[in-house]
Amino acid sequence: MGIIVDSINSTARRVPTWAVYILYLLPVPWLLYLGATNGLGREPIKALEHELGQIALQLLIIGLCVTPLREYLGVNLIKFRRTFGVLAFTYVALHLAVWVVLDMSLLWSQMWADIWKRPYITIGMAGFVALVPLAITSNNLSVRKMGAATWRKLHKLTYLAVVLGGIHYLWLVKGIQIEPILYMAVILALLSLRVVKEIRKRAKRVA
Repeated sequence: MGIIVDSINSTARRVPTWAVYILYLLPVPWLLYLGATNGLGREPIKALEHELGQIALQLLIIGLCVTPLREYLGVNLIKFRRTFGVLAFTYVALHLAVWVVLDMSLLWSQMWADIWKRPYITIGMAGFVALVPLAITSNNLSVRKMGAATWRKLHKLTYLAVVLGGIHYLWLVKGIQIEPILYMAVILALLSLRVVKEIRKRAKRVA
């Protein structure tokens, strides 16, 4: 196991963050091509929305995995955590853009009505709003200006955003489907690790 972990860490140190950006952005032109050539089924716009949103949620979950992987398995991917966060926001923004431009055809009054009347859209929009300050401050200048402690507190909004994303996915689908349930289960499991860690920290302080 130690050899595998050392190999992963060694590889991670050599991989530049820009390569991860390129790799994860490759699906965008491919999905757009499929959408334009009837490769996404009978409802290409809905399919495009779904694919972009699912990748965004996957990236948020991957970001949540970084700390537990380091603490429990010794796999150090911390250099990519900000990259995963920025990519997640990019895909959420693209997901929203497809809904606004292609699905709703810039009908703002209808969009506002849907945001208020459809809970899954309300939750999804709240998740996007939670990610905006994180995207804006995902740079070294913001860390210096805000101070590391304040910056870390702000970026705990990630937890809220990923939970809202999981709920959005659950409420979006019709009926009980395994995939969104599994996504939500993974999210709750990862967050529970953080809760347990915090409880242990407080217990040590009291002791």
